[in-house]
Amino acid sequence: MSGRTKNSDRGSMALETVILAPVTLLGIVLVVAFGRATIAHGAVEAAARDAARQASLSRTVDDAQNSARTSALAALRRGDLRCAPQVDVNADGLNREPGERAVVTVTVVCTVDLADIALPGVPGSTTLRATFTSPIDPYRA
Repeated sequence: MSGRTKNSDRGSMALETVILAPVTLLGIVLVVAFGRATIAHGAVEAAARDAARQASLSRTVDDAQNSARTSALAALRRGDLRCAPQVDVNADGLNREPGERAVVTVTVVCTVDLADIALPGVPGSTTLRATFTSPIDPYRA
């Protein structure tokens, strides 16, 4: 006989729980961090898209820059994204003569805070960047 008693596995479930619980919790927190970053990136892309479309409807470069910034900030608010965005607008195409093809390009850069997910390997913040180009109506008046 091996000398094992009927209760030799006593406590093994508690040991498994002690080992697996932190690993499972770490996995859940990493999924949450990844999900937040993905949602934030979608909001930044939507802001760039909205800003470029709004800027392409403008008649002057100054109006395009103002409307793009306003539109990007509104889109980020709708996405409930808290950051201080940088909105770069290239609206030089508005200086072309009507009938010429031109575009407006908007880049939105936003640094999102992830400090509330304090885990090793998860950065305290991540910088998200999105660029969108929208055509200007060549027959604008």
